[in-house]
Amino acid sequence: MAYDESLSNRLDELIKDKKGFTRQKMFGGIGFLLNGNMCVGVHKNDLLIRHSPDLTHELNSKHVKPFAISGKPMKGWSLVSGEGVKGSELKKWFDLSFSFVKSLPPKK
Repeated sequence: MAYDESLSNRLDELIKDKKGFTRQKMFGGIGFLLNGNMCVGVHKNDLLIRHSPDLTHELNSKHVKPFAISGKPMKGWSLVSGEGVKGSELKKWFDLSFSFVKSLPPKK
């Protein structure tokens, strides 16, 4: 299944001046990795975000649900619907993920 390329392009704009990011095709979409750690991605038409597992239930809302690609929700991973990333909302979700992932040790 295809993924939302316009959302991917918007993420490209957010990372263009940040060091350590790479793009990788995965889970039928695109992932943006920071120092080898998955940070954000595009899954179908949704934004995939990585965050502290402690925030998983707190973030659930009308536009945010746990990421459950294998059927079991993954703590620390959420999907934000297209409605939830309109306008400046995308940067808010990106910043949440970026601040969490930059605290992780780089993958080798």
